[in-house]
Amino acid sequence: MTENERKDETGWNFDNSYARLPESLYSSLPPTPVRAPKLTILNERLAASLGLSSEALRSDDGVAVLAGNRVPEGAEPLAQAYAGHQFGYFTMLGDGRALLLGEQITPQGERVDIQLKGSGRTPYSRGGDGRAALGPMLREYIISEAMFALGIPTTRSLAVVSTGQAVVRETDLPGAVLTRVAASHLRVGTFQYAARFGTIEDLRALADYTLQRHYPDALTENNRYLVLLREVIGRQASLIAKWMLVGFVHGVMNTDNMALSGETIDYGPCAFMDAYDPATVFSSIDRQGRYAYGNQPSIAAWNLARFSETLLPLLHDDQEQAIKQAEAEIANFFVLYQRQWLAGMRAKLGLTGEEPEDESLIEELLGLMQKYGADYTNTFRALTLDRTEASDLFDSEEFARWQERWQARLGGGPEAKDAARQLMNRSNPAVIPRNHRVEEALAAAVDDGDLTVMERLLAALSNPYAYSPDQDEYCTLSQSSRPYRTFCGT
Repeated sequence: MTENERKDETGWNFDNSYARLPESLYSSLPPTPVRAPKLTILNERLAASLGLSSEALRSDDGVAVLAGNRVPEGAEPLAQAYAGHQFGYFTMLGDGRALLLGEQITPQGERVDIQLKGSGRTPYSRGGDGRAALGPMLREYIISEAMFALGIPTTRSLAVVSTGQAVVRETDLPGAVLTRVAASHLRVGTFQYAARFGTIEDLRALADYTLQRHYPDALTENNRYLVLLREVIGRQASLIAKWMLVGFVHGVMNTDNMALSGETIDYGPCAFMDAYDPATVFSSIDRQGRYAYGNQPSIAAWNLARFSETLLPLLHDDQEQAIKQAEAEIANFFVLYQRQWLAGMRAKLGLTGEEPEDESLIEELLGLMQKYGADYTNTFRALTLDRTEASDLFDSEEFARWQERWQARLGGGPEAKDAARQLMNRSNPAVIPRNHRVEEALAAAVDDGDLTVMERLLAALSNPYAYSPDQDEYCTLSQSSRPYRTFCGT
């Protein structure tokens, strides 16, 4: 079989527009082959949407591509350069263990990045081995697919391949390569790199590329770079509101982890909140709570301010005017975020229309949930099902008074209440990737080679608004009293 026949059989249809940007923004190099690649899991539905044959991807040649042992026809592998603020401190970064194979043009004409994560050292590895462990790669697969099912913009996982060789961390761990699919891997940090280390021509080329890729309608605007800033702010306000509405804690909102497409990217120390508490932190390295659940909107605004700084030379010839323009756009972030968060919270409570008391009604419920340590997801699930079973929250007089206010606000007859329940059903997931369930699935897969636990979890998470009986077991809370901690995926 010839190379072209293999390409046609798999369905790869690469373009490489990023490789046509200034060479200062990336380094071209092939992935580093692995010893004994073996397919662990393949996302067949995603493959089909990309125009790829699952059968061909499962073949030896297909797995070789997913492992980085073979570069498919049309791909031009490269590692992207970027910089960023990590926990508030600027540093040089870059794709230290990932390679962009190229951009797949789907049957629908969409352009998406195909990236191998854990594919070996690059010029940006900063002393790292460029590899990834199986557990964290499977974890990204689970969480990113759960986020997609929840309706939250996200990168997705096409496949995880075990490498047959260990990666050395605190102990030897089985290695793996994740194939990540993204609208793009353009980040705030990409612009920080171009602004700090490139020329004004590099920066302009990157900005025009970002507009062409994600905001093409803005290319004809008088100040297209101001529109770029405005559009990125709008998408981030929408994204962070969606995170907050489902209790998602990203855990490491460094500027290199903010995608300009508005997708959630990088699933290292992320997790979903159990008991409602704005101070919730899962990351083992976030000792000051910088990226706590309740801080996510303000951190997003901080990151966007860093993005706006990179655009100043493009916004206006007069720096003072450029700063004023940028500040006005950044100030609008909280207006946009609050509007979308409030609309989402109204939907979670079945409220239609807008009433002045809605915000205080919402804040009062959240305050009671925090006071009584109520589970975030299950509280809204119980309200949706009208099953406020015995608990500290639901048994309290304060909740009874709140419930009276809520019912009065809902108002209307049976038809109105039924419409409210339907709205709540669409807005409150019955299941989320509970932390203990994710760990259970990973332990079975990594320690025992048993993927069935993970597959059952993925099935339950695939339609989180179904409220089906087979999801009930995934709604139960962990019995462990130990605080849950997550770690950067390595």
